[in-house]
Amino acid sequence: MSGLLALLDDVVALAKVAAATIDDAAAQAVKVGAKTAGVVVDDAAVTPRYVTGLAAARELPIVGRIALGSLKNKILFLLPVALLLTVFLPQAITPLLMLGGLYLAYEGFEKVLHWVTHTKPATIVTVAGGLDAQQLEDQRVAGAIRTDFILSAEIMAIALANITAPDLTTKALVLATVALLVTAAVYGAVALIVKADDFGVALAQRGGPVSGPIGRALVYGMPPFLQVLSVVGTIAMLWVGGGILVHGLAEYGIAGPEHWIHDVSEAVRSAVPVVSDALAWIAGALGAAVVGVVAGALTALLVKVVTLPFASNAKAS
Repeated sequence: MSGLLALLDDVVALAKVAAATIDDAAAQAVKVGAKTAGVVVDDAAVTPRYVTGLAAARELPIVGRIALGSLKNKILFLLPVALLLTVFLPQAITPLLMLGGLYLAYEGFEKVLHWVTHTKPATIVTVAGGLDAQQLEDQRVAGAIRTDFILSAEIMAIALANITAPDLTTKALVLATVALLVTAAVYGAVALIVKADDFGVALAQRGGPVSGPIGRALVYGMPPFLQVLSVVGTIAMLWVGGGILVHGLAEYGIAGPEHWIHDVSEAVRSAVPVVSDALAWIAGALGAAVVGVVAGALTALLVKVVTLPFASNAKAS
């Protein structure tokens, strides 16, 4: 009997440890997930384009396929790599994170450049002639999952860099929880976005003093809403990318940009006593976005210089 009681005590103790670990993982996942906001918004802004021009009945299944592919990217590929880096090469996390920040800054700058020059960005997917509906859908899904892999890698890298738990189990739980929460949030929002116009049409056809106006507002409001979402996503990319670069530079002893952003935030906080915390945060985010624009512009220039010979050879041939 004493042996059984001792075993039960051990089980209870292990259960308490497991519960504490899960609670800690959940709390950290929520905190860490907020750090990935910029990438999440951009992901939600980009994905609806992959269902454009396809049958309405296939929109939700396509979003579901992309969401499943995104979850596989995070859980099956990126999470193990992140944990291996933590154990065997932790010094590589900051450089990899900065490379991801540079990519976000570059993508954000490219979008800003398209707005300024009024040129259309390259299409997300290319459609070869002769594709049937299933082949076209498969091509769109594959393209979306490839794009998602890059964004998911940045999300997992940001999450890993912000986990404070020292033990590997909690880190794995936090990363898995972030992967689930972010994927559900992004593709749940995408599903609502892509079906909002259909819902609006149904309400408008139903008529009535309430449903009719709401339906028409949804139908006419979704295009500008998507444009606003795209702008917000671009700004968020620049803010997150710039912030990652600023913190990374500070870790390597180059703290000038971080101090400048902090000084700007504090100056705004002192100058405007009303909602000073919110305004200080906005000022800091805009400061990080400025760093993102500069870094993105330099990266775009470098990419242009490096790819120029290849472009010239392609034209010559």
